[in-house]
Amino acid sequence: MNSRLKFILLTAIFIGGFASLSLELIVMRQLSGFVGSTAITASIIIGIIMAFMSWGYYAGSIYPIRGKALRRRVVHAFYSLALLVILSASYILIDLYFSLMDWLKIDNNVAKTFIYCLALLSCPAYLFGLITSLLSRYLHKYNRNFTGKLMAVDTIGSVLGSILSTLVLMPLIGVNYTIVLLVVLCLIAAGLLNKKPELYWSVLILAFAVMLNRSSLLYKLFYIVENNAVSTISIFDTDEGKSTFMSINGSSSSKISADEKLLFPYIRYIEYNFLKNLPQQKVSNILILGAGGFTLGRDDARNTYTYVDVDKVLLPLSEKYFLKEKLGANKKFVVQDANQFLKEDKNKYDLIVLDTYSSARVIPSDLVTKEYFQRVKNHLKNNGIVVMNLITDAAFKTDFSMNLDNTLRAVFPFNLSRQVIGAINPWQTDEPKNLIYVYYHHANPQKIYTINQNSSYLDN
Repeated sequence: MNSRLKFILLTAIFIGGFASLSLELIVMRQLSGFVGSTAITASIIIGIIMAFMSWGYYAGSIYPIRGKALRRRVVHAFYSLALLVILSASYILIDLYFSLMDWLKIDNNVAKTFIYCLALLSCPAYLFGLITSLLSRYLHKYNRNFTGKLMAVDTIGSVLGSILSTLVLMPLIGVNYTIVLLVVLCLIAAGLLNKKPELYWSVLILAFAVMLNRSSLLYKLFYIVENNAVSTISIFDTDEGKSTFMSINGSSSSKISADEKLLFPYIRYIEYNFLKNLPQQKVSNILILGAGGFTLGRDDARNTYTYVDVDKVLLPLSEKYFLKEKLGANKKFVVQDANQFLKEDKNKYDLIVLDTYSSARVIPSDLVTKEYFQRVKNHLKNNGIVVMNLITDAAFKTDFSMNLDNTLRAVFPFNLSRQVIGAINPWQTDEPKNLIYVYYHHANPQKIYTINQNSSYLDN
């Protein structure tokens, strides 16, 4: 085997490793706006990929090696991979899939994720395993000492696919064009292995990839202005042009309007009851976990605000497309995970607003724990207030709604109130509602009135 052929085979193995990890991470990112980014979602994706990749390894181990026939099989596998990357990772097709699931009344996120992975990720995973197995056998046929180098190249490809996809490609060119790049890599691998390049199929597949993933189409259909490793952000006018709406990862995030009646009811509740009633005799420190579109406290130029969110593009995008103005000098933006911020920050605040839950399906599991709420409580000044916007069942008809309430009351056993925003029917299963939990951080006498000990007439 000459050095040129060796280079081609190793390059193909590298591309296979790179593409396999990149596709896995892209799928996790794309699904996060539909089923959330939980450990359960990740485990299903990884499990399906590993299972079918193992099947591909086995199929490759028993495939007859007949020189050109094997090479053609790998070439066809790479062409198929290029097409399957488009079908399994493109946002437009994923949105269609989940619309179909909604039409079929399949509401369970675990079921929807499993069906998706089984239908769309099993084939590319099988082909990744098949390609690696076939090429390794081909190389091993000429040099039995090449196994270690082959495994190293495959692993290096996987590592770089993991790192470059999330840290470089998605932030710089967006998830949509990272998909196009993966398609190009698969087509390059097919072209290198194919002695007679099939330009017609390469051009057709690439055109399909660009057509479905071009930014102009995503904006036209979904008003997407940003599609990076953290967020898919849509900004558009609504209410007959009277309001501007921001959606992050498929969920309602922020809304601004000259007509205050058109604003989100829970935002109006927080603004009118807590922000507009801040003490006038001092400058208050306000912490907002979950920046959204920076609408809370937008018109307040006196008190100091700290907004915390994980996506650094939120501020420039909001200032350019949403707010259409710069944040005031009394406001700052910290790009950090909410939990990590609370661990490192040493400041205490007069008011803390928790607004990290944009929908019932996208709830970060680490932000509903006793430990998280305890960190929030530890950052309150005396007589400070925590306002928590939570989205769950208002009538305690789900385990989550009850356990979340139990968790909050374990941390805030006294001075905790609960307000349902909007109308509910407590006798029927209802849609999740915005619930505002409010904790007032001051001493509680912890007395109980009984028939034998009743000092209510003495208490203020």
